[in-house]
Amino acid sequence: MKQIIRFLLTALIVVLLGRFLSGIHVDDYITAIIVALVLAVLNIIVKPLLQILTFPITIVTFGLFLFVINGLIILLAGYLVGGFHVDSIWSGILFSILLTILQSIIYSIVGEEDKK
Repeated sequence: MKQIIRFLLTALIVVLLGRFLSGIHVDDYITAIIVALVLAVLNIIVKPLLQILTFPITIVTFGLFLFVINGLIILLAGYLVGGFHVDSIWSGILFSILLTILQSIIYSIVGEEDKK
């Protein structure tokens, strides 16, 4: 149940960022849910492959290249999901940073359940 709530909160954050960022366009709430699902799948499958392939560049840039990888994941989601459009890599990077920050804040507010 907790994962479903987090998933829906991520979709809500996607909608909010689509409203406030000029380079990100989200048509509706259903599109945001699909974007959250696609981002989850891309982060599980594609992101680790990109991190392995770009490991030397990541080392040279002291990890800053990971922002570019995150931006590319957002751009790829924009190509895969109709109704979700990302104007540039910079918009994708900014979206990725804000999404991560807002998820961290929201998830800390929701909190972890006590497991006894």
